[in-house]
Order: sequence, then structure tokens, then C-alpha cells
Amino acid sequence: ELRWEQEFAPPQLASPHSRKLDGAAEDEPEKRLWLPAPSRRFVPCVSPSLEYRRPEASRGYLLVHTNGGLNQMRAGISDMVAVARILKATLIIPELDKKSFWLDKSNFSDVFDEEHFIRYLANDVKVEKNLPKELVKAPKSVRYFKSWSGVDYYQNEISPLWEHRQVIRAAKSDSRLANNFLPPDIQKLRCRTFFQALRFAPPIEALGNLLVERMKSFGPYIALHLRYEKDMLAFSGCTYGLSDTESEELAMIRGNTTYWKVKDIDPLEQRSHGHCPLTPKEVGMFLSALGYPSSTPVYIAAGEIYGGESHMVDLQSRFPILMNKV
Repeated sequence: ELRWEQEFAPPQLASPHSRKLDGAAEDEPEKRLWLPAPSRRFVPCVSPSLEYRRPEASRGYLLVHTNGGLNQMRAGISDMVAVARILKATLIIPELDKKSFWLDKSNFSDVFDEEHFIRYLANDVKVEKNLPKELVKAPKSVRYFKSWSGVDYYQNEISPLWEHRQVIRAAKSDSRLANNFLPPDIQKLRCRTFFQALRFAPPIEALGNLLVERMKSFGPYIALHLRYEKDMLAFSGCTYGLSDTESEELAMIRGNTTYWKVKDIDPLEQRSHGHCPLTPKEVGMFLSALGYPSSTPVYIAAGEIYGGESHMVDLQSRFPILMNKV
């Protein structure tokens, strides 16, 4: 085995330093609310080791069908880049999930900067936009890679498939690579992919920057991902605070969504085990308890909130300056 597949390195730490927040409230308790979260002196450590080498000759092509929401797909793509490196494969630009709840038809290039992705990973994995024409209709080895797998699984169980096929198709991308006990250079590669190679497409980047500048004009703000959307509540069975009609609608959605395997869910048990998101009302109480004043701008970084204004009244009464991307 190559040394970069075996070595283990300790985390890199930064020197202690203090930071001041420009424009923070003058009283100390409120100023502390806007300070960066403690880093415990950890710093990014994504550069390859000295033993890391350019990708070896490709043994075949890896097709990836991602699944889940946007963040799940980003994580899955990052894992599949690392898997392509382990398998010595050429990665074909991943196919985004078009069959999830919202039936989004976006392609990779609609969401991410495709050219940047290919260029950035040139020293890690060979990436191409499409299969060679002669392989488009060739037999493919379709596999559901085992969840939370390490390097040994891919080298011993998946890599031998190259002896029979030139194309391997990963039917899913979520959680197919272990979080721990991986070679440091593999961990660094998945981090480089997630945080640096996967950059939003220029139109999305420009719109995002515009929204951020608008929100900054109000001063420091909270970006709040409520997770109180129809698909999340239907999938999890979390109906606390909802009407009987709303609860029945969510149960019907869950029952009619074939790829959601669990149909009968006890909402009280889900909530008691901590598997449910806070309601908008509870989020407002939580932020107030932390000490954020009612004048704090809050950006709702989420899709359409289930129940609309009727479920946002309590949060808005505590924090009147609510904004969203609409």
C-alpha cells in the first residue's frame, strides 16, 4: 500500500488570538452573542501530504447517482470523489437526485461550477463530463455500496469489478464512506471537495452574495434553518403543534411516498427521542433565552414553512425583522 493510504497525522492548531467584532452592540453580554464560535485552536488542514501523488492510470469509469437534499448530495459527491481515488477510477460528473420529494430537475452544472470542479480536482481524480460514446450502452456493474465502508471494502470488494466491467455505477451516494479511521489524505480529499471543489454556479453565487449584502445592511443577523418544511415533517412524522388536518395530510404524504420505508410513526415518541425539529415558536423562545434582542434580523434559510404564516406568528412576534429569499 502507498504510504499516503496509511499515515496518520495529528490535527493542526492555530496560535491563540482574540478577535473583535465590528459593529457589535456596545454592552458586553450582547457583544458576546456575535463572537465566532470557539475554534479550540483548530485550523483547516486539507493540503495533501508530501507522499500524496497525482492519480494513477484510470482502471475504469465511476458513475454516481446522488440522493437526498442538496447538502446530502454535496456530502455524497465528496465521498464519491474519495471513492474514485481509492478505486483508481475516472469520475463522471455526478447525476443529481431528480426523484426526491421536490422533484427538482436541476443538473450538476445548474447548481455547481462544473469547470471549477474538474480543474480543482485535476491532481486528485480525473473527472469527465460524460462517458466515452463507445461505453454509453456498454454493460455496467450497478452497486449499492455498503454504508460507512472503509478503504478495505472498496479495495477488496469493489475494485475487483474492474476485471469484468469498464463502468461501475453507484446507485446511491449517501453515507457510503466511513467518517473515521480513514487515511488522512482521503479525509483531506473529501474535505477539499466539499469546501473548495464544490462551488456554486456563478449565477447562484452572485445571487447569494447579493442577498448577504442586503442582510448585512441591517447589521449582524441570524441565518435560521427551521427544518419545518412539508417534506421534513412528513418524513419524520413530527406533528407536534399541528392541527389534526395537517397531521393527516403529512401521514398521507408519507404513505404515498414509496421510497420512504417507514410509514407508521408515533409522533410523541419521535419528539421524546429528540428526532423532531423545534417549532418556529420554540425557536423564538430559544433565541430570546440566549439573549438576542427582538431587533435582531433573522433570515429564514429554508423552503416554504409548513402551515405558512399561521405557524410563524409567534416567531415573528418575538423577532419582527424576518427575511427570506423571496
